[in-house]
This record gives sequence, structure tokens and C-alpha cells, in this order.
Amino acid sequence: MARNHRTILAGLLAATLVLAGCTLPGRGDRDPAAQPTPTDSAGAAATVWRPCPEVAEDLVGRGAAGVSYECATIQVPRDWAAPDGGTFDIALLRARAADQRDRIGSLVLNPGGPGGSGVDTAVYLSFGPAFGGLPTEVLQRFDVVGFDPRGVSRSSPVKCIPDADLDATFGAEPDPDQAEFDALVALSQRIGEGCGAEYGDRLRLFATEQAARDMDAVRVAVGDEKLTYLGYSYGTLLGATYAQLFPQNVRALVLDGAIDPRQGIVESSEGQAKGFELAFDNFTRWCAQTPDRCPIAPDARTAVTDALEKARVSPVSGEGGRQATAGWILYAVISSLYTETGWEELAGAIDDLQRGDPAKVFELADRYAERGPDGHYSNLFDANIAVNCADEESGPSVEQIRDLQTEWRDRYPLFGAPLAVSMLSCASWPAQRDGYPTGPATGAPPILVVGTTGDPATPYEQTPRLAEMLGVGVVLTWEGEGHTAYPQTGCVNEVVDAYLIDLTVPTTDRRCPAR
Repeated sequence: MARNHRTILAGLLAATLVLAGCTLPGRGDRDPAAQPTPTDSAGAAATVWRPCPEVAEDLVGRGAAGVSYECATIQVPRDWAAPDGGTFDIALLRARAADQRDRIGSLVLNPGGPGGSGVDTAVYLSFGPAFGGLPTEVLQRFDVVGFDPRGVSRSSPVKCIPDADLDATFGAEPDPDQAEFDALVALSQRIGEGCGAEYGDRLRLFATEQAARDMDAVRVAVGDEKLTYLGYSYGTLLGATYAQLFPQNVRALVLDGAIDPRQGIVESSEGQAKGFELAFDNFTRWCAQTPDRCPIAPDARTAVTDALEKARVSPVSGEGGRQATAGWILYAVISSLYTETGWEELAGAIDDLQRGDPAKVFELADRYAERGPDGHYSNLFDANIAVNCADEESGPSVEQIRDLQTEWRDRYPLFGAPLAVSMLSCASWPAQRDGYPTGPATGAPPILVVGTTGDPATPYEQTPRLAEMLGVGVVLTWEGEGHTAYPQTGCVNEVVDAYLIDLTVPTTDRRCPAR
């Protein structure tokens, strides 16, 4: 069933949180000259585009009015350090407005994750401002180009986690006792062993630095001398890595939902626990202030915690006997906190659950997990784990994770323990690790770094840190709720559009009000 295209952007960007943390640490400075780079003439000449309106039709039931869609597939080395060792396919989609004028080039997109599909994102954003897509002038000045990063969706996808194991992961007790914790350790080990058996040494090749090098091949494929890029969430890490490796090839980068690449997995996971706790507090405050829109008012926190406790004893059964365990309820909460519009959905879902109907809880959780009505998952979380764990150079032991579960529960009552336990995913991962660089983008032009003060998944504190690390970052702050800011309000759009189109950056860090 196609998603309602008035809300598809929010739904897509909401599918980006953490199975092993939104981002993981990278270490060490790399020398771009030590790695091969694509040649512009050869790459551009080799790109063959074909009409592909069926992609939009499959996603949303139709294409955007006055927009054409073309697709291409390029090949990149599996390992940029050893380019003769085979290739990966990288899928591209180009959306072009019929009324395009004064074309600047291509706006290349990444929605985050890691694991989100840039091809899908290009389709969604092509619908324009009436449906939550890109502003009209941006659509008129750029081809909108989405690519699926290596291992994601249509680009040599990594798929090694059975649907039953993903069900077990999402449905598991969020704050496990010792026996439940041990079962989760065994589940993580089984997933790691299965992926290792399927892919072997190739697992390390899904790392962020490899994907950032692929982005320069994408730039060549679309025929642009310099890259114009819009990256959300994990896409900010990908863009920051690109800027360090290829500063001379940057035209304009918008990094929205900023990640600090220098933080480790523990710092990242605790930051998200704090961020989601803050977002949940904001949701409960909204409930108390707008009881006509929140059926679980006036005390929404108690309503949610009571629902979790009841699910631990006697979970409500839905269609086909599927049980709304505490795990599924928590992921419904997480899913809804990615956008302010999700708050009303969450309140309704918990209210329905109290009445014995878990359908809306499952709808919210499945949207986050990319689980279809048939119980089959996309490869979002296979890719998420593969990339995160390839990037991580060190992490906590199982014993340390267990200790953090207790420590963080006290600090962040709803999200602390689950975010600690989520770090188990990489604790048993069999692949070699390949961290990304964490230094300045020396020689790059100004880069616009965007943060939202109420962002749960990439807390705002990371925005100035990323800008400072790059050395050329200019901060745009949105005093709003939810994950990522563009294109949400006129103020945000004005700043970002001026940067993308005219390369105009604020003379000082700019702040935009919530509405």
C-alpha cells in the first residue's frame, strides 16, 4: 500500500534511529591522495539514464506533476584501496522538473539511517512544498538526484538477518532482566554469525568512508564539476566525511540533523537516551496543554509507562495473534517522536491499546522498522548494523553494556536502558572495522550545518561540534521539535535555499523560531 504522500517525507526520515546507535566513532586522518578517485570524463560518459516512472508509481501511486524520473546504475570498487577487487552497484534516480530554468546542476540526497534509500527520498522530495517536498525554486534550479549507498536497498544490498530475528529484536523486552539480557546477547551473536557466514570479509566494505568515496563517483556520474548535497542525520556524517576527503570538489553541503563524528558509541547512545527523554517530556507537556487532541491527557507519561508494564504481564494480541509486547510499544513511541505531527498519532495509539486494539501501535512501530504487512522487512536494519559496526573501531563489552543499562535507567527512565542494550548489536559483530576521518575540511567552502533544538535522534549539541570540527561550518538552528529541519518552515527554507542556489551563508549563526 502506498504511503500518503503528504506525510511520506516525515515517515521516511523517521526510519533512521538506532539498532546499534545512530552513529559510531571513527578515528584517524586519511590521505585522499592515497586512494583512487573517479575521473570526470570517463564516469560521465559511462552513465546511461533510462526513464523509470514506475519507481514513483510503486512508492506513492503516481509521479509528481510535471516531473520526469530517470534511473541509472554505476559500478564502484568494492574497496577503494584495492580497486581491482570487484565492484558494487550504486543505484541512482534523477527527478527533473519540466519547468526547470537556469539549471545549476544536481542536488544529491541522502536521508540517513544508515540504511535509508536516497532513491526513495528523491521521489518524495520531488512532490514539492504542497506535499512536504522541496521548495519550488530548488526544484526548478536542480535535478534532484538520490542514490542508495552501498549495501542499501537497490545498491548491492546487504541482507542477512531473518525476519524472525528482526521480530525478536524489536519485540524484545526494552529493559531486560539477566535471563532476558542473556537471550539478547545470544540473539546478537546469532545475527553476527549469520551475516559473517553470508558476507565474510566484505562486511568491512560497507563502511562510511567507502560510501563517501562512492559519492564522488556519483558526482562524476551526474556530470557536475563540484558536489551540491543535502544530507539528513547519518547523511551529515557521510557529507562531513566527503568534505574531508574531497574538499576541492565541494560546491555546497547542507548537513541537517548533525552528527558529531568524534563521539564514541557510548557517548552517542547516551546522547540519544537524553534526547528522546527530552522529546518525550515535550510530548507529555503538549498533551497536558492540548487535552482535546491527546486522549491520554493529562498524564501521558503514566499512560505510556502503564502500557509498557501491562504488556510485560499480559500483552494485547492483534491480528493474527501478534502480541503488542513492551518492545513493540517502545518502538511505536520512538517512531512518533521523530516528528511533532507524530505526537497525536502516539496519543491515539496508546488510547486504542488501552481499549484492547494494538493496530496503531503496530503501524507506528512497523513504519520505523520498515516491516511490511506480510511481516517481511526491508534491508534498512541489515544495512544499519553493517555500516555502524564496520565504522566502529572500539566499543563497550557485554559486561559494560549491562552496567550501563542500570546506570542509564536511573538517568533516563524510559529510554536509558533500551539505548544501552542496543549497543549489543556490534559487540558480537564479526567484521573488521574501518573508522572514518575526524578532522577539518581544509580547502572546502562554507558548509551549512543545521540543528533542531528538540531533535531526539541527533541532539542539538552535536550541531556546533560538527561545524567546529569541519572548520568551515556555519550553524543554522531551528527552535523546533522532531528530527531534521529542512524544509519545515519559511525561515529555515529561506536560509537553506539561498545557500543552495546563490551560495549565500549567514554572516553569523542564524536561529529560526519554531513556527
